[in-house]
Amino acid sequence: MGKRKTAVVVLAAGKGTRMKSEMPKVLHPLAGRPMILYLLDTVASLAPERVVVVVGPEMHSLAQAVAPHDTVVQHQRLGTGHAVATTRDLLRGFEGDVLVLYGDTPLLSIATLEAMRAVLWRDPRTAVVVVGFRPRDPAEYGRLVTANDGSLVAVVEYRDASATQRAIGLCNAGVMAVKGEHLFGFLDRIGNDNAKGEYYLTDIVALAQSQGLRCAYVEGGEAEVFGINVRRDLARAEALVQERLRGAMLDAGVTLIDPATVHFCFDTHVGHDVIIHPYVVFGPGVRVGDGVEIRSFCHMERAMIGAGACIGPYARLRPEAVIGEGAHIGNFVEVKKATVEAGAKVNHLSYIGDGRVGAGANIGAGTIFCNYDGYAKSFTDVGAGAFIGSNSALVAPVAIGAGAIVGAGSVITKNVSDHALAVARGTQMEMPDWARLHRARKEAERKGK
Repeated sequence: MGKRKTAVVVLAAGKGTRMKSEMPKVLHPLAGRPMILYLLDTVASLAPERVVVVVGPEMHSLAQAVAPHDTVVQHQRLGTGHAVATTRDLLRGFEGDVLVLYGDTPLLSIATLEAMRAVLWRDPRTAVVVVGFRPRDPAEYGRLVTANDGSLVAVVEYRDASATQRAIGLCNAGVMAVKGEHLFGFLDRIGNDNAKGEYYLTDIVALAQSQGLRCAYVEGGEAEVFGINVRRDLARAEALVQERLRGAMLDAGVTLIDPATVHFCFDTHVGHDVIIHPYVVFGPGVRVGDGVEIRSFCHMERAMIGAGACIGPYARLRPEAVIGEGAHIGNFVEVKKATVEAGAKVNHLSYIGDGRVGAGANIGAGTIFCNYDGYAKSFTDVGAGAFIGSNSALVAPVAIGAGAIVGAGSVITKNVSDHALAVARGTQMEMPDWARLHRARKEAERKGK
């Protein structure tokens, strides 16, 4: 069984017209990643000899996304049978098993793929294996007609099915495995005498039986064979992916206070004993250390959070934010391309961009790293143990020494020495009784009108 080779053909030439998008359908993301890459990852677990992706004309971005796998262009979209036929040159002479999958059915499981191969290998007479499923609402799916011995008798399209056949609960998922020595012979005999004038891959079931060959089926779950055709489908698939990701996090020892409100990315890495509160969004490239607490309404992307840190609520960590062990990032704080070192605190209403906050430093409420001069970004360096008073603006490039203090309301444009106090604000003036006299004048003016 293990000696037979496997090739995989992934059909992905669909324009995405029903998605109302200029992007190839299979590049639309699930949990931050093109849907087709989920399927290709699953396929890789089979260690196939060949993987060929059928793309449409002008789909250069798709060819790049699936590299290094081979691609072939289906210049005319004449149906699934025609699409598979375009791989003839790449698979010429291949006599192993060919799995035909769909790029817009990205959640197919490795268990189902292996089951297809096992059934195909079990009986030398078996030439075709089709995946079926039992949806809660069979609707207008094609039906699989089966025999008592477990063989597949026919694939019947809904519009062609009798009332008895429409009552069958086993539906066609479209995915199939075919012995390579038969595949292109079947494809050469497929006709297009149908309402759409297309060449349907499912016709090979009848062709195989006409040659005295056996067809079979395996069953997959409704969720894994779910196909994405419109934006509503994409949203449903996203929900399925998020459910899997949340389950994996819970199983790995992460506490999710309200799992349904947390949105993960495909590559989110979270350590042990992490607590994540409701309404948290992880973009791509986030790594969270052990013992972190992330409070509600935080958004993170391409950020690293050290062990024991506390983030939020309402914090935003933008790309290249690095939060050290035990650091605190509080409400309405934004960090971008900056390092907040171990034990430092930025607790309120601050922007930390293109800079460093040294270990144990404390950044007061309303502090802004003024990193952009209208032309270029510059760096702000706050030394270990420094204290920045509330409502201060640090105009980069600038360095605040270790242990230094910046008085509240300061605009700092020059470097501050270690352990110094820097205050940069206008001199406070007081004019006795001015406010009372001002109100009296205004009242007199009003009465005089």
